[in-house]
Amino acid sequence: MTVMAERASSRLSVAMFERIAEFAAREDETVSFEFIDGRIGVKKVTNGNHDEITMWLVFQCKHARPELTLYPNRGLKVGAYRNGRAEPDGVLAPAGHYTGKGSWADPDGAVMAVEITSYDSDTHNRDRVEKPRAYAEAGIPVYLLIDRENLSILVHSNPDLEVGYRDIHVAMLGDKVTLPNPVGIELDTEELKRYLD
Repeated sequence: MTVMAERASSRLSVAMFERIAEFAAREDETVSFEFIDGRIGVKKVTNGNHDEITMWLVFQCKHARPELTLYPNRGLKVGAYRNGRAEPDGVLAPAGHYTGKGSWADPDGAVMAVEITSYDSDTHNRDRVEKPRAYAEAGIPVYLLIDRENLSILVHSNPDLEVGYRDIHVAMLGDKVTLPNPVGIELDTEELKRYLD
């Protein structure tokens, strides 16, 4: 399916992709689709531990910054020209920011994108290479990657259209991590060790 998707994506417009993704979401709830760097990516539905990490982060963000909300699986227009479509595991933005927005919202207003690695063959390329570049090109100030496979937390900041994120801070899972402004939250990630499977 991935090979067919890659071949088809070379001729695919954003509007066509959005129609395909909408149809696929109605037909198969076990996957979702993203369109980054002109390539369709298939994203499997998450498992319970992945969901627990997402909800832990939702509560941490809301407790520290009640005026912000971490929106799980919010579709965003990404890339330098907003010609990509990504579905981060979380997008931190002002509360109410996505009211009335469609399935794929403009990234303006987002202060952080979050990804939590899955145990699949495309995780490296998707979460560690393509998405950081796409989020930086979209001007999202902070990208947080919770890397369960490498037992680490990567905080990307200082986005640049040409090179991606200029600053990357790496911490071990279990450490305290400071998310830079405009997020301005400190996370104690010790609890996340419970959700590695």
